[in-house]
Amino acid sequence: MAKALGPAVWAHNLRKVYRVAEKEPGFVGTLRHFVRRRYREVEAVRGVSFVIEPGEIVGFLGPNGAGKTTTLKMLTGLIYPSGGELEVLGHVPYRREAAFLRQITLVMGNKQQLIWDLPVLDSLRINAAVYEIDPAEARRRTRAFAELLEIEDILTQPVRKLSLGQRMKAELMASLFHLPRLLFLDEPTLGLDVNAQAAVRRFLRDYRERYGATMLLTSHYMADIEALAKRVLVIHRGALLYDGDLGGLVERFAPFKEVRLELATPADPAALADLGEVAEASGRRVRLLVTKERLTRTVAELLARFEVRDLGVTEPPLEDVIARVFSEGRV
Repeated sequence: MAKALGPAVWAHNLRKVYRVAEKEPGFVGTLRHFVRRRYREVEAVRGVSFVIEPGEIVGFLGPNGAGKTTTLKMLTGLIYPSGGELEVLGHVPYRREAAFLRQITLVMGNKQQLIWDLPVLDSLRINAAVYEIDPAEARRRTRAFAELLEIEDILTQPVRKLSLGQRMKAELMASLFHLPRLLFLDEPTLGLDVNAQAAVRRFLRDYRERYGATMLLTSHYMADIEALAKRVLVIHRGALLYDGDLGGLVERFAPFKEVRLELATPADPAALADLGEVAEASGRRVRLLVTKERLTRTVAELLARFEVRDLGVTEPPLEDVIARVFSEGRV
């Protein structure tokens, strides 16, 4: 794989292997574990290669345990790779150079950096001191970010009194206070309601437009990926399965359409089985997955067999497509 000129992220044959101790159950197993431990190697990331150009927003998809967070930790320098080559913003991440750390941020939806008993403003002031941000500039950034995130009224409240959505917005604000060029976002909308998720997505889009930032985003909410990323990386069991356009993934792995029906009377799912894959048959509502080649013929057959009150044809939900990728482990 040829190294691109000036990429934000360049990874070639990246690997991470963990040495894990094995212990037999019971008292005897505990004694053996204490005297003579046995180990096995777990390959969390297996030869992953990709390039992310400046200004790109890239979705990073994979089931739990696929190697997403391990990869993010190697890209941010939190853990040392077992093999391969890696360069982020012209730096080797695990060296943890100050010039590198000033240009990145890692936002994890299940972690927090705000001080629990202090107002949000106090945590922002601490961040400003750490990154040596001029007080006047810090106040300007506070106003600008608070306005974008619509949290001007909570900055003086202790973090412990904030709702989950308010706290996540404040965490995001603190993580970006030093205006990083590269954002690693690990489940940034985890646990948030629909409105809070939408607000976070808007903020990230605005931040990218204003500062030209690069983003690598992991999320189990496909709405995050669809709203922010045109390109996706799909990782499964530590190996990269797909690197390309999100629409291309749907086209390649879902060569079918979703037919949604509302019938006049409930239908027996068995009566629909020869028309396509029955994804749902709940009373009068039916959802079929039909190959594109058979679509016209199937719709005609449905109209001939059943009294149809409503019919719609759409692309299958992205969640279904990704679930198929994970279940089959290939693209």
